[in-house]
Amino acid sequence: MTRRWFDAEGFVEVDPAALQASPGNETHLHGFRADLVGPDGAPREAWLHTSPEFALKKLLAAGERQIFALTHVFRNRERTALHAPEFSMLEWYRVGAPLSAVMDDCATLVALAGHVAGAKTFVFRGREASPYEPPERLTVRDAFLRHAGVDLYDSLPPGGAPDVARLAGQARANGIRVAHDDTWSDVFSRILSETVEPKLGIGRPTILHAYPASEAALARLDPADARFAERFELYLCGVELANAFHELTDAAEQRSRFEADMAEQRRIYGVSAPIDEDFLAAVAAMPDACGAALGFDRLVMLAAGCNSVEAVQWTPVFDPEGRA
Repeated sequence: MTRRWFDAEGFVEVDPAALQASPGNETHLHGFRADLVGPDGAPREAWLHTSPEFALKKLLAAGERQIFALTHVFRNRERTALHAPEFSMLEWYRVGAPLSAVMDDCATLVALAGHVAGAKTFVFRGREASPYEPPERLTVRDAFLRHAGVDLYDSLPPGGAPDVARLAGQARANGIRVAHDDTWSDVFSRILSETVEPKLGIGRPTILHAYPASEAALARLDPADARFAERFELYLCGVELANAFHELTDAAEQRSRFEADMAEQRRIYGVSAPIDEDFLAAVAAMPDACGAALGFDRLVMLAAGCNSVEAVQWTPVFDPEGRA
């Protein structure tokens, strides 16, 4: 049904290669490295993709306008009820469309999953929501005020750098743990994951939008307020389902973000992944576009009433420790 819906919308399905030059450069993204051996017997570094994003954006730069992929992706260091080393991702892009169009796509896909499963509501860990209700659209700032008592404006001065001390002070005042060496992004992420996310998508889906610029990843900054990015995430029953951007097309800015993320990876983990130079060349040639990546196994898990993503996978990745 998902493929039929995209076909009716005029999308072209593509099948990107899983082997790529880079798994991506976001700080907490971990790829699986592979040796690509040529006819000369010499190994060359390759990576299993963590998302089809780089490949699909190269196709946008080559002239495609509405494309989607439903494909397996691979992420290391990830195995929980909501994470698996290999899982299915649904990713799509619309050229010339506003980010609100992708928000509407997300709402339609959630409702479609409910219809296919015959589910009246979705439930996860005691949190319940209707997949058929129109999503609430909530800014990150408003979500932090409502659910954590934290005002992001207090630590995001216009034209200045994020103030980690001010955000940490608000976090501690609300009982949130802060380490002495935490960055602003560390504190932000902890407030989001521990206090805000569990309260999103209750009763109906939540679209959380206007992320701080430090969390922009591959999204454009808001021209009206550069403290925030044109990015949103979709939540249901406290579970993050999708991540979407008004896509950045400034290759120099994207390189700068990648390099900053790589430095942070080396600081935390001691290693970093390479930059895909072909991807940066594609960014510079990309048309104006918006796109989203949706964790398909998570959506199926909610629709089927299961407690983990591996419960809806035909053959989950083996557990080297032999746990059931």
